[in-house]
Amino acid sequence: MKILSVVGTRPNFIKIAPLVNEMAKHPEIEQILVHTGQHYDREMSKFFFDDLGIPKPDINLGIGSASDVAQTAKIMAEFEKVLLKEEPDLVIVVGDVNSTLAAALAAAKCKIKVAHVESGLRSFDSTMPEELNRILTDHVSDFLFTTEESGNKNLVNEGIDKGKIFFVGNVMIDSLLGHKEKSKQSKILSKLKLEKKDYAVLTLHRPSNVDNKQPLEYVLDILGEIQKKIKIVFPVHPRTLKNLDNFSLMNRIKNQKNLIITEPLGYLDFINLMGNSKFVITDSGGIQEETTVLGVPCITMRNNTERPVTVEQGTNVLVSTDKRKIAEASNKLINGSNFKSKTPQFWDGKAAKRIIDILIKNFN
Repeated sequence: MKILSVVGTRPNFIKIAPLVNEMAKHPEIEQILVHTGQHYDREMSKFFFDDLGIPKPDINLGIGSASDVAQTAKIMAEFEKVLLKEEPDLVIVVGDVNSTLAAALAAAKCKIKVAHVESGLRSFDSTMPEELNRILTDHVSDFLFTTEESGNKNLVNEGIDKGKIFFVGNVMIDSLLGHKEKSKQSKILSKLKLEKKDYAVLTLHRPSNVDNKQPLEYVLDILGEIQKKIKIVFPVHPRTLKNLDNFSLMNRIKNQKNLIITEPLGYLDFINLMGNSKFVITDSGGIQEETTVLGVPCITMRNNTERPVTVEQGTNVLVSTDKRKIAEASNKLINGSNFKSKTPQFWDGKAAKRIIDILIKNFN
């Protein structure tokens, strides 16, 4: 059985790592890891080898940045060449980025079976580029592996055959649980001169928050108020950094004395930073899941979430970019309040094993 696994962004590698490691236990599986090059940075090699313990990608398409349409088209064209040369039995895609959709479409057009890991998630917000990627990927896939019950319901409601849907849990949590102990060796807190539970963590990258000056200024105003009461560590996403420069907003950040700016962090450093924080402010989907399992309160600056289980059972609260709601939520946490959480079903570190077992059974 020959399997091509496709990644394009850092979160994709977190999701693919448990699958790569699980497939390595099966000599009957020949696996090839393809990196589209959708995101690339110099720290990526460290990220591959040291933090996640997976091999360097066998193939790198080197696509780079472009508009959503151009990037998706380039990945499809280059990935088709790989498919024709390698002739795999199956293509595995994860998540909801342009690489996910492009690889799934190319494979489907080449009559190669597709497995979508993290299937069925829906924000019901058509302005999110990821929403279109999720829907289209699911509708060309042969194996749809879901992380939570909402995903199962969404797929059935969209008319997808129940026989294709497999509720297996969350591979991102496999990575988190698999690396949690090792992350305790990180020196990130001493490096940044932080004390446990005496700071908050911020991540910010979603286009609706950072791609236009007015929303980004508005978010900075909110942070300006919160950082007066607690230190905030802000590993700046490349997209956000570029826009802070373009909109001449760097001085606004530098003038906030309790806002600690860092470059993007490695996986182990970030787990450690997040796990020891008082709370996290984010617009990321994956961080909503990770904080739920870590038991760390999460304030999500979005109107919606495609991961509703993190609100229902986890530590996550949606506040949009409403100053009053964000201030209220952060003040409660600064003053000692906490969010109770439960670990959702199958978020137990065994999702990758379930997925590979299902694939082997269906290909035998």
